Amino acid sequence: MGGFLPKEIGNLKSLVELDMSYSGFSGSIPPALGQLSNLASLDLNNNHFNGTIPSALFNLTNLSRLDIHSNPAMGGFLSEEIGKLKSLAKLDFSGLNLSGALPSSLCGLTKLVSLSGAQNQMHGSIPSEIGNLKYLEYLDLGSNRLTGQIPPTLGNLTALFYLDISSNQISGSLPLGLVDLPVLQIIDLSSNQLVGPIPTQFGDDIIKSEWYLSTLDLSHNILSGTVPSSLSRLGDVDLSYNALEGELPCELVNKFGPGSFDGNPDLHYTSALCGASPPVMKNHRHHPPYYIIGHGVSLLVFSLIGGLVLYIFCKTKVKKVEVELMDNKHGDIFRIWNYDGHMAYEDIIKATNDFDVSYCIGTGGYGSVYRARLPSGKVVALKKLHRLEGENPNFDKSFRNEADMLSKIRHRNIVTLFGFCLHKRCMFLIYEYMDRGSLFFILRDETEAVELDWIKRVNLIKGIASALSYLHYDCDPPIIHRDVSSNNILLNSQLEATLSDFGTARILELDSSNQTVIAGTFGYMAPDLLVNAELAYTMVVTEKSDVYGFGVVVLETLFGEHPQEFLSCISSQPNEPIMLKDLLDSRLPPPTNPLVVRNVALATALALDCVNANPKCRPTMQQVVNRFEAGRREPTRPLHTIAVNQPVSPPVLSLPDQTRADGTSSLSTINEFHVDISATLPSSNFSIHVST
Repeated sequence: MGGFLPKEIGNLKSLVELDMSYSGFSGSIPPALGQLSNLASLDLNNNHFNGTIPSALFNLTNLSRLDIHSNPAMGGFLSEEIGKLKSLAKLDFSGLNLSGALPSSLCGLTKLVSLSGAQNQMHGSIPSEIGNLKYLEYLDLGSNRLTGQIPPTLGNLTALFYLDISSNQISGSLPLGLVDLPVLQIIDLSSNQLVGPIPTQFGDDIIKSEWYLSTLDLSHNILSGTVPSSLSRLGDVDLSYNALEGELPCELVNKFGPGSFDGNPDLHYTSALCGASPPVMKNHRHHPPYYIIGHGVSLLVFSLIGGLVLYIFCKTKVKKVEVELMDNKHGDIFRIWNYDGHMAYEDIIKATNDFDVSYCIGTGGYGSVYRARLPSGKVVALKKLHRLEGENPNFDKSFRNEADMLSKIRHRNIVTLFGFCLHKRCMFLIYEYMDRGSLFFILRDETEAVELDWIKRVNLIKGIASALSYLHYDCDPPIIHRDVSSNNILLNSQLEATLSDFGTARILELDSSNQTVIAGTFGYMAPDLLVNAELAYTMVVTEKSDVYGFGVVVLETLFGEHPQEFLSCISSQPNEPIMLKDLLDSRLPPPTNPLVVRNVALATALALDCVNANPKCRPTMQQVVNRFEAGRREPTRPLHTIAVNQPVSPPVLSLPDQTRADGTSSLSTINEFHVDISATLPSSNFSIHVST
């Protein structure tokens, strides 16, 4: 789309919902939007808007959702007038480069459920009145310049599920009130200046109560004292780079790994008793001052010696890589670059005008994506990690992880990594350019959704199934994607799908516990992850998490929208069958070709199997691929005879209970046509029953 948002938009007085996200708009946000008095939802995220947030927006007192995140050219302050929007349930102003203090009026928006203000330049302290937001479930103020202490009133947020105040300048000690929050799952207070001990209540009260906390990240602070052994109840803990001391309990070492405790020079454990190698205490800018002074001289000496050895090694290594790349170039851009990126760095800078915002086509979970035409004429996509993000160790780790994963794998339905540059001054990845964007946005565009017909949708589903099966069974060791969602499925000009975004992917080590932190996109994460059954306490990663996300994507592809309402409906065990034809995307004419109908019905049944609440009952992706192949030989009946129902816990595709003219029920002929998926999927309880 692109261009400027016209001021005439203010004439649409009856407009209730306006979604202009990912539309390429530039210029300032027109104040005329403030004339849309009936507007309940305004979404302007991921554009190229500049200037400030117009005060006219604060006249939209009916707004329940305001999302303007990821417009990095915007700036200014967040006005106290934000307090006028009393109906707001969701507010996202992250990634706008805003400065100034958090307005106290923000804490008067008592209906807020989600508040995101990360990746700005906000300073000052967090207002203590934030405890008034009793419905708040999601709070993210990470990557700002906030100071002061964590207000004890955060303990009043009894609905809080997610808390991220990382990468700020927060000081003081850990407030005990956080322990009492009944549904809190994730706490990220990393990269701050917190001091004092970890309160024993962070461990003891978890054991005594039903506290749901699964992830606790307190890394890169100045915490002291010993580590409570009862933290082993949590799913993932990172206490690295603090000033902790004493004997580290073996159960913590064995569960979270030594790396979770790096950078604590006075923290130790007996490796022979714990069955693990001693942790390597790495140097980092967040080491406590006395540690830096005490070890400065020795570190300097070793750094000089190590740097000289590394320089000699890298010079030799780079020359070798350059020769290999020149030999394997074949007229294309380099498949894998050397780490300094000398070979094509200048070409990339020139092609994007030094990563000018006009070349930016989107923003992901970390980094922005740019479109660039190289001197050869080839168009590529570039994911660049910005400086502020690069200072966040989590983003840096994800970025390097994606480069490492994609450099090892090749599959027609997995996005191709052409090269990367991992340099402290500029980090970016170069991908195959997918000019139709993500499946998520295609399904939400009326024109493009119609172009994505039933045959293309079925082929898309089969392609993603093949990609996941490749990761799980053809890679050695297997790879778990961990964030399968429609946002991470990209389509090319022929609407062929590729799986992308491997920042959270993990290698599945068959001889280890595969413990890690929860990752994924809400709405696509298996419910067992959210209730701490599969990962949260034991944090054992399996491929069944990918299987669930795949099932949701399949239903979203066939229905044309996220299946949240449908999944809630079938979980309530409705008495009346739900017709499959009524669930399919109404923007397309219902499929009539017998082969297409068969594939759509089979894909639906497999998707229902994949979203089984019990991970052990989900099929493997290899079984899903095999089932599609076997389906070619099966008979087909008209679409209108197929219904989706859930008479028992697992959903079942069955025929509707219709009465024939002779008074007999069509259910009596159910065996005349029966496709039993469970014959191929041993753990499956789903089948298709269609009347003749």
